[in-house]
Amino acid sequence: MTQPVLKVNQVRKSYGAEVVLEDISFSVPVHTATVFIGSSGSGKSTLLRCINLLDQIDDGSIELDGEDITAVDADVDKVRRKLGIVFQSFNLFPHMKVIDNITLAPMKVQGISKELARENAYKLLDRFGLHDKAENYPDRLSGGQQQRVAIIRSIAVAPRLLLLDEITSALDPVLVNEVLSTVRDLKIEGMTMVLATHEMGFAKQVADEVCFLHHGKILEWGTPTQILEAPQQRETKEFLKRVHEAGRL
Repeated sequence: MTQPVLKVNQVRKSYGAEVVLEDISFSVPVHTATVFIGSSGSGKSTLLRCINLLDQIDDGSIELDGEDITAVDADVDKVRRKLGIVFQSFNLFPHMKVIDNITLAPMKVQGISKELARENAYKLLDRFGLHDKAENYPDRLSGGQQQRVAIIRSIAVAPRLLLLDEITSALDPVLVNEVLSTVRDLKIEGMTMVLATHEMGFAKQVADEVCFLHHGKILEWGTPTQILEAPQQRETKEFLKRVHEAGRL
């Protein structure tokens, strides 16, 4: 059996007296997309931050390619070189052109030359239809274009795992599809991904497995059809009903 890219084992995380994640266990096989759904405050973003080592877990472990990345002696910088993460707020450097936003990490983290970094960046911009935006500053781009550049920046370092945290929630509805199209393309190309989203239609399209988080616990896990069309838990049904009423299903 092929070793999963990511394995989360009985993870617990709290902020003071508030337990945010409780007994979280799952694995993500290579070339698959696992999508986490749930209400705001259910723990989705915290989980992604723990995987990227931005937040420290209280108990349990997280493995990347069989290596415990939450061990005391784990090389955090080495781990993060294998991970890409995109947040809802883009986080592009406003004082740098698009091309420079994309080439910074490959040059600084991977140590490749400026020429090769730019060549690879232009290939990615071409692939996702943004070649003509290379010399623009972020404030000259639409929100959707900025988010797509943020995704390109994350995959420019060829991450082993890509984490996407509510990447459409800050966008105008008319711009959502262009970002989701980019993620669908990555899925087709075999990128291993863990996503948190409120877009149920999108989850159905890209997910191999869907997980419903409720108050920091996994209540249901299964295929998109199982979870989104035939949920078993009352809480899942109520959540999907609210999403449907909000027009996101």
